[in-house]
Amino acid sequence: MKIIVDAMGGDNAPAEIVKGAVEAIREFGVSIILVGKETEIRTCLKNEGADDSSDKIRIVNATEVVNMEDDPTTVLRSKKDSSMSVALRLLKDGEGDACISAGSTGALLAGATLIVKRVNGIRRAALAPVLPNGGRGVMLIDCGANVECTSEYLLQFAYMGSFYAKNILGCENPRVGLLNVGSEDTKGGELQTETFALLKSAGDEGNINFIGNIEARDVLFNTVDVVVTDGFSGNIMLKTIEGTGMFIMGNLKEILTANKRSKVAALAMKKRLGEFKKMIDPSEVGGTALLGITKPVIKAHGSSDARALKNAILQAINFVNADVANEIIKNIELMTITKAE
Repeated sequence: MKIIVDAMGGDNAPAEIVKGAVEAIREFGVSIILVGKETEIRTCLKNEGADDSSDKIRIVNATEVVNMEDDPTTVLRSKKDSSMSVALRLLKDGEGDACISAGSTGALLAGATLIVKRVNGIRRAALAPVLPNGGRGVMLIDCGANVECTSEYLLQFAYMGSFYAKNILGCENPRVGLLNVGSEDTKGGELQTETFALLKSAGDEGNINFIGNIEARDVLFNTVDVVVTDGFSGNIMLKTIEGTGMFIMGNLKEILTANKRSKVAALAMKKRLGEFKKMIDPSEVGGTALLGITKPVIKAHGSSDARALKNAILQAINFVNADVANEIIKNIELMTITKAE
């Protein structure tokens, strides 16, 4: 298996990106195509005791970098030789099995949609991170790719998320919930009530396991496997969870290092605190799947370090092996609303 990595994307590129790629090669035995400024990549490889003489590493030179402040269409227009653009074209041309970038989310979404292409019949691709919940995790779809949505978009998100949860998270019959302001069937605005009706119909037909509306406070308590929402609400929820995690860890650290007694207590709880930190650490997941694209694309966190990038590569490997894109293609008729003339 070959994974294409945008070596220049993210806050810590290329050093941490290359380091994570080398660690993935050593741990998973995967082949990596590193795309970016060749001289810089070679220097980073040397620092990790590696080079491209191995059949596991290939370097593809790209002279430009898509910056976070660039317009998303930059990857298609003014920076066609950017590492992200070249990486996506390599994926499109079959040079690798999946593509990972920690670069601009908007640019990656635009590039994946217009270079690699959406699955025929899918209205919008969606960003679908897996949130920690002490178990397999819970998928949130969408978390920012589509600020404005229709009920059909959300219906398709539910199917795509269900396929991913079943084939990658190992949920035998994934529980699908609609994010809403209350659990009652009639809650929400027009988008939520229309989507509820579509999801209930799909559930009644046995196509998905729709459990109804779910409130944000219940998402992390193993009550649901796939949370369906528009990208605006999903992004707010994601950032709130991330911020809450940082707030808790920051305050715990302050409390447990305040004096000698608290430091002794912290030492006694060191193992459990480490387990808790790992449970809420987004780098453990590695990245966010971009669902609805014909080939696997993973958006790694912009601040990814080597460990996060390595875990994103593992996620990409699982994505390829599960063949989620093909399952979406096979079930596209179920996911499409046929409108009357």
